Amino acid sequence: MLELLEKLGEIRDTRQEWKVRHKLSEVVFIVLLSLLGNADEWELMEDFAYANEEILRKHLVLAHGIPSHDTMQRVMSIIDPKAMQGIQLAWNEAMNSDEGEKLKKILNIDGKTLRGTASAKKKALHVVSAYSHEDGISFGQSVVDDKENEIVAIPELLDELSLKDTVVTIDAMGCQTKIAEQIVRSEADYVLALKGNQGNLRKDVVDYFDDVDFRKRIKQEGGYHRTAEKAHGQWEVREYYQTADIDWLHDRSKWKGLKSIGMVETTVTKPNGTKTKETRYFISSLAVMILFFAKAVRGHWAIESMHWHLDVTFKEDANKTLDATAALNLNILRKIALSLLKLVDVGRKRCSLKRKRFIICANTSKFLTQIINL
Repeated sequence: MLELLEKLGEIRDTRQEWKVRHKLSEVVFIVLLSLLGNADEWELMEDFAYANEEILRKHLVLAHGIPSHDTMQRVMSIIDPKAMQGIQLAWNEAMNSDEGEKLKKILNIDGKTLRGTASAKKKALHVVSAYSHEDGISFGQSVVDDKENEIVAIPELLDELSLKDTVVTIDAMGCQTKIAEQIVRSEADYVLALKGNQGNLRKDVVDYFDDVDFRKRIKQEGGYHRTAEKAHGQWEVREYYQTADIDWLHDRSKWKGLKSIGMVETTVTKPNGTKTKETRYFISSLAVMILFFAKAVRGHWAIESMHWHLDVTFKEDANKTLDATAALNLNILRKIALSLLKLVDVGRKRCSLKRKRFIICANTSKFLTQIINL
C-alpha cells in the first residue's frame, strides 16, 4: 500500500501550483482508504478522514489538514483516467501471484451502467471492464455512451490489455468477427456467447445440438461434462457439450481461429419440485477441452459478481457523482478496493465483503494500520 502511495505521486497534477493546499497523492489515498472504511459518498469520506486523522498523519504529511469533500471530488475530476488506469495496472502487477502458471487464465469482459451518473441532460456512463477471477482483479475499463456502443468499446479495451495466453470470454454483444480476429491476433483464445444478434449462425448451432444423435456422439468422444450442486436451496445441474465438428458450419471461415462450438444446458430444481431450464450456445477458438471450456463458460459469472459487489458492497449506483471523469476514477478505485478488501483479515470466517467494510469502519485504529502495511 505504501508503494501504491508512492505510485500515486507520479500522477501529473494539472492544478495551479500556487493554489494547491493538498497533495494529489494524499487525496487519492484518503479516498481509497475511505472506500475500504465504509464511506461511499464524498461527505462521508471527509468524515472518515477527520475521524482517523491521527492514523493518517503517521503515513501522510497533510500539511494543510484534511481535504474537504469538495476538494476530494475536484481532485478526482482533474485526474486523467488513463493515469489512474496506470495505477491500477501497477496494483495488478503487485497482486498477480499466478504469473508462473502454465494454465491459461480466463479474462471476462462485460459492461456495467453507472446509474448514479445520469441526469436530465445526459445518459449514465456505461463502463466495459476486463476481470480475472483467478487474480481477483480488474485489468482495465473503457467508457461508452450507452450499452449499444460496447461493440466499439470492447476493441479499444482489448488494445490496452496484454492478452497473450489468456482465454477471453464475452457475452453476445461482443460476438463479432473483428473482435474474434483481434483476440486471436493477440495470441489469445476466445469463448463468445451466441444470441439472436448472430442470426443464422446461432440457428445452425442450435439445430446441431438439438439433434439427439449428435449429442450422443459428443459424449462418446469425450466432449461432455456434467456438474450438480446445491445452491440457495435448489439443485442446479449443468451439462456442457463441446465439439470440433464444424466443417458444415456456414461462414465458419469468417471467424478467425474458430475450432469448436459448445452448449451448456442448466436445469434448476426448486425446493417445491418445479424445474426451469436454460440453454446457452458458444463459439470458441479452443480445441475440445471440455473441462476448461466448462470453466470458461461458468467463470463468466465472475465479472457479474464484481459488478454486483460494486453495487451492493460499495453502493456504486447510489453515488450521484455527475462529473464523468471523477465517476470513472472512483470506479477504478472501487475495483482496487474490492481486491484489497479480500486481503484484509478481520478475524471472522465466512465474512461477506460488505460486513468487512463495516468491521473496518468500527475499528479503524486496528484495521487501517493493517491495510496500510499490506
